[in-house]
Amino acid sequence: MRPPFMKNIPIALIYSRLLIGFIIILLSIFHTTYYSFLAITLLSIGLLTDVFDGIIARRLNISSEKLRRLDSSIDQVFFISVAIATYIQCPDFFKTNLVKLIVLGAFEASTYAVSYLKFKKEIATHSIGAKIWTLTIFASLVEIMVHCESVVFFELCFWIGLVTRSEILAIVFTLRQWTNDVPTIYHAAKLRQGKEIKRNKLFNG
Repeated sequence: MRPPFMKNIPIALIYSRLLIGFIIILLSIFHTTYYSFLAITLLSIGLLTDVFDGIIARRLNISSEKLRRLDSSIDQVFFISVAIATYIQCPDFFKTNLVKLIVLGAFEASTYAVSYLKFKKEIATHSIGAKIWTLTIFASLVEIMVHCESVVFFELCFWIGLVTRSEILAIVFTLRQWTNDVPTIYHAAKLRQGKEIKRNKLFNG
């Protein structure tokens, strides 16, 4: 029998990202010595909490719609916080890539807007493509934190972001009812047909 406190671990990991994002912003504002090292370390810890909160929740059999929605919402706040901190340190990168960042932001916002308009809920698809995009965001942020520039990683991040946001829009349009943890548009099509889908026990569903 598992100790009762273990059920709080996934929630604690999710909310820890709020604290981590806030700390990174503070480190940036005060131009802390060894900022890059500290920020990258905290960013890495935040990414790990994002990986393990879902895995642990599923292992404890407490994964729920509410938890998955909370996870998605806090992910957004976390990465926005890191982006703000990175902007404070490296404003020129953001000015140079302003158009692409606006386009990415518009695509991301559109997925939430469409989901709210259709289902009155935010997205929580946790798709495979979205996970891949998260890794490219992570790589881009690390490179920017170190060099205040990113060419290859950010280019990948931009195009993968457009593709994966487009897939999420397609998933939302395809689903008849709001569903969390939809790996791909193929799985959304199966759900629309009333069929069961297989989800990876470790990383989805």
